[in-house]
Amino acid sequence: MQGRIQVVLEGALYRTVRKRAIATGSSLSMTVRDLVRKGLEIEEDIMLSRVAEARWRSLKRSKAIPHAVVKRRLGM
Repeated sequence: MQGRIQVVLEGALYRTVRKRAIATGSSLSMTVRDLVRKGLEIEEDIMLSRVAEARWRSLKRSKAIPHAVVKRRLGM
């Protein structure tokens, strides 16, 4: 599904996006789309990193299974 959105950018931000579009040979809308996509990916990475960090802190080493044991159980 595609959608359209109208965004108002302040002058400095608009000029930065415009310069980037010109430098990459892309349209303004493609440049904004790519930047939004990258921003969302970065946010997701940050969130997943926090989840992983919390899991690491809560890990009970006594219940951890060594990598070699997991491989053996999986028949690897």
